[in-house]
Amino acid sequence: MILAVDIGNTNIVIGILNETQVLASGRIGTEKNKTSLDYLIQFKIMFDVFHINIEQIEGGILSSVVPELTHQVLTAMEEILGKKVWNVGAGIKTGLNIKIDSPQTLGADRVADGVAAIEEYEGPIIIIDMGTATTISVIDKNRTHIGGMIIPGMKTSLEALTHSASQLPTISLDIPKKVIGKNTVECMRSGILYGTIAMIDGLIDKILADLGYSCTIIATGGLSKGIVPYCKHKIIIEENLLLKGLYYIYKKNCEG
Repeated sequence: MILAVDIGNTNIVIGILNETQVLASGRIGTEKNKTSLDYLIQFKIMFDVFHINIEQIEGGILSSVVPELTHQVLTAMEEILGKKVWNVGAGIKTGLNIKIDSPQTLGADRVADGVAAIEEYEGPIIIIDMGTATTISVIDKNRTHIGGMIIPGMKTSLEALTHSASQLPTISLDIPKKVIGKNTVECMRSGILYGTIAMIDGLIDKILADLGYSCTIIATGGLSKGIVPYCKHKIIIEENLLLKGLYYIYKKNCEG
């Protein structure tokens, strides 16, 4: 078993994996003022809740897009495991070719998503990761990440809207029954949700036209389940794509 952790802008995802099977997972809020001791306690609580024997965990791996927290979480992981923990970044083996202007700037989460995708699916591949930001990654016929897009996520867009417009209320993100809203709340929900659905379908259309060939399309991230079923394209939902990618990267580095 391994401990795999992803530090995102909104949540930190913690997973215990036996090969690519996720035995246990949980999320905690990303708080930049927490110490390594705080995260050590969080890991200990998770192990206790899921009855995980720490001695059975062979190692750990971390991906992070929040540099301010990387050291604290990495330290906590190594402390509780008593072993070296891999950090996805420069110098680590991934098996994913990256052909963009500055390959080192590609987020560790997108690298992990890409690694899992090329290991488990036929290419070429489009990966849609819906979190604080909605990222779209394109992997071509040669298993090479050739670029993509970064878009404000649904909740990020909604927070910006309600913060900037005094008369707009805070709302939940429930799919409205009709596209045309009859009141302020319905109009906001329709705009955010159906707008996101239309955006994803439209961007997929443009990517496919640009590539000139069909792709396997995968969606992941906490918000994907509420959006993908309403898209016109066939999109595979992979809830644990990132954690699986961390497992594959861990194995590549441990096995040389």
